Amino acid sequence: MSINKSSPLAIGAFVAALGLISATAANAQEFTAQQKKTQAENTVIVKSGKLEPCFGTAVKGHNDCFAGPGTTCAGTSTTDWQGNAFKLVPKGSCTTISTPNGPGSLAPKSA
Repeated sequence: MSINKSSPLAIGAFVAALGLISATAANAQEFTAQQKKTQAENTVIVKSGKLEPCFGTAVKGHNDCFAGPGTTCAGTSTTDWQGNAFKLVPKGSCTTISTPNGPGSLAPKSA
């Protein structure tokens, strides 16, 4: 009867992979909770009347929270000046912000 010496290695690798999957799932849940918290905070800020979302003014990875397809929350925009990603700016200043794609917008811009 021969003993397969690679079995313990394969089992160890499998266990390690399961651990990584579990850690990734936990991190995803934590990220989702943080997204919801950020969305709620941004909603309060906008409702205060001091700031407004200005679409098309964020550079890649520097948007504030959820704006539409292609973004989920802060820092998730995939391109500079992405039309459905916004930055919170002082109320009344959005349309005066100039970008390579034109001025900022109070509503999401088409791609």
